[in-house]
Amino acid sequence: MRSIFLIFLLILAGCSSSPETTEQSKADKPEVTQPPKKHDPDNMDPNAGRYSLEHDKAPDVIPVLKNIKDAVPRYEPRSLAGNKDYTLRGKRYHIIKNPKGFTQTGYASWYGMKFHGHKTANGETYDIYDMTAAHKTLPIPSYVKVTNTRNGKTAIVRINDRGPFHDGRIIDLSLAAATKLDVVNHGTAPVKIEVISVPKPTTVQGWHAVTPHYYYVQLAAVAGESKAEEMKANLRKKYGVPVNTQRVNTSTTYRVRLGPYLDHDAAQHMLDRVKVNQYPKAFITTVNR
Repeated sequence: MRSIFLIFLLILAGCSSSPETTEQSKADKPEVTQPPKKHDPDNMDPNAGRYSLEHDKAPDVIPVLKNIKDAVPRYEPRSLAGNKDYTLRGKRYHIIKNPKGFTQTGYASWYGMKFHGHKTANGETYDIYDMTAAHKTLPIPSYVKVTNTRNGKTAIVRINDRGPFHDGRIIDLSLAAATKLDVVNHGTAPVKIEVISVPKPTTVQGWHAVTPHYYYVQLAAVAGESKAEEMKANLRKKYGVPVNTQRVNTSTTYRVRLGPYLDHDAAQHMLDRVKVNQYPKAFITTVNR
């Protein structure tokens, strides 16, 4: 009987384990070269516990330099997420409102598999093979030219995340961007970054091509249609802009909003204006066209 019990335990142990899966799709992957040295881990990572990997590392598949293309700058409105001033480790960071002509020198680092597939500050999914980067205070998204001042190599990247939060480091590069700049094997490199400004659209059709929604500045939610209409009339007289009221589902509550705006900056300007008056809790919202 005891031997039967031992056999039963061995069967259970075998069922509780599964073979490691190593098969990967190769259709969309770049050519493979030897992986570089591991990226130095961030011992002060504020996201500890969020990621499946404890330390950052390079992937098994490294992009081949000749296949890496720069990000193509185009006008994009600021994302609603990731563009508010914030505090981290007791330090306050203020998002740059007008980055035109902005330049900065310091050190670049890069981030890899620990963050691959996770959300960036503006809600996009980080992909190590995209030409993206993180910056502490530039608007998201922004486009910047990065020059490795040690070797003169350049790359154009799209900012869609926040970081790096190390003294002296000014930009955190994706693996693709770090490969193009020859930063991967060194871990960090001295760089200069320059913002690339892209003109805003000048026609309604142009705006529709770059944003799928309208922006509104929501001031309040009030009870009753008559109160909402009274507020609408007063706001139109005070600010001289379109005012929108919308019933919330089947309730008697109505949202009162200024807009619509095609330009996020115009909506932000109005938000700043109403917040210093009588609507400190106003915020920007979007509605798909």
